[in-house]
Amino acid sequence: MRKSIDKPPRRTAFIDVLNFGLRASQRVGAIAPARLDRDTLLERAALNAGLDDFGDPWFLRPFQVLLDAIASEARLNLAGRHSAALQFNKVLIDRLWAQNWFKKHPEILERAIPRPVVIVGPMRSGTTRMHRLLASDQRFSYMRSFETISPVPRPDFEQVLSGEKPDFRPILAERVMKVARLANPRTLSIHPTGPFEPEEELGLLVASMWGMKHEAQWQIPGYGRWCEGEDAVPAYRYLADLLRLVGWSQQSSSIRPWILKTPQHMLDLPALLNVFPDARLIFTHRDPQNIVGSAASLAWNQTIIYSDHVDAQVLGKEWLHKSKLQIDRMREARKAIAPGRVIDVHYEEMEKDWRGTMDRVYRFLGMEIEPAVPAMQDFLLRSRALKRHPHRYSLQEFGLSAHEVTDQFSDYIAEFDVLQESASELETLQMRASLR
Repeated sequence: MRKSIDKPPRRTAFIDVLNFGLRASQRVGAIAPARLDRDTLLERAALNAGLDDFGDPWFLRPFQVLLDAIASEARLNLAGRHSAALQFNKVLIDRLWAQNWFKKHPEILERAIPRPVVIVGPMRSGTTRMHRLLASDQRFSYMRSFETISPVPRPDFEQVLSGEKPDFRPILAERVMKVARLANPRTLSIHPTGPFEPEEELGLLVASMWGMKHEAQWQIPGYGRWCEGEDAVPAYRYLADLLRLVGWSQQSSSIRPWILKTPQHMLDLPALLNVFPDARLIFTHRDPQNIVGSAASLAWNQTIIYSDHVDAQVLGKEWLHKSKLQIDRMREARKAIAPGRVIDVHYEEMEKDWRGTMDRVYRFLGMEIEPAVPAMQDFLLRSRALKRHPHRYSLQEFGLSAHEVTDQFSDYIAEFDVLQESASELETLQMRASLR
């Protein structure tokens, strides 16, 4: 048996080399320092796109809070600052392009989004596996990884539809993933994906400068506390409009229900249901020790890319807080949801009997499972064959204990009859390479 993990892993040398190169380039004036003030970023994006309509101005509020938190809390290195500037430029240009598509093709915003199936659960609770199993069924629509990176088609997309040129977005996604592997290969081991793999709609919330994706990337607790006190409905309205745009770009029928999932929905269920009032909800559950440990590990492996000053224990406390808040808000929101609209799926059920569990899910959805079974089996075979390093983590490396986590989540464990895994089981499960 391997030794327990006492310290989180270090980042690769790639970022140190990149920081050195950026520092040298700035000294000789080859590149300018990255500017992360709102007006500069907005003006640059408008100039690059040749457009000036960013859509609903609500996003400017979280954008400013986010930039303030980056300036005061994130302690970004040079690579982190340049990466942030590039990220914001892309998000802002996507907003400009989206508004242009909506004006050019007003029928996009008229597309229906009937009865979406929303998978609601924290990280490492089986949401990815559930999402990709359901996405195997051609009766559903789903986001692909390149679409969550680039949800908005480029201005030449009508030439793509006519077959005159390829869609550049999958090419860009492959490049982004290659850079991610260089920066920290562990991030793609934690959550393996490819340009055309089913993926969560996180990028549609990032388009409003909203959500935990930013908190898992940068040390910005002030931004997190601000978001926790705000109404997320405007962000979800924009998510819905972008989902309509993605469906239009896929040339898919608007009759097909969407499969949606991202841990952010745990915090924002009232907003999600305000925008998607007929959504059907699949709740996933797992031992909070795995949830908290994995969330902290994912955040660590991303944050150390962008900052040279990350405290593992501070980060562990933050993700213990964030995980607890997700569970508490989910439990509170469920009180107002009719029981017939929800189903609960435990991680262990899927481990022991995926087919029986999916039979139960399809009965809940009122659908026959048989047409989807061959594609589901193919997905499981492909996922087991993936050559990836196991995601290893522990609570101890983030200054947390099993007792502390269990105590914080005792009510949740009791209410949903969550199975607590023994130390040996946790050790084994954390070493597995299968999708979670």
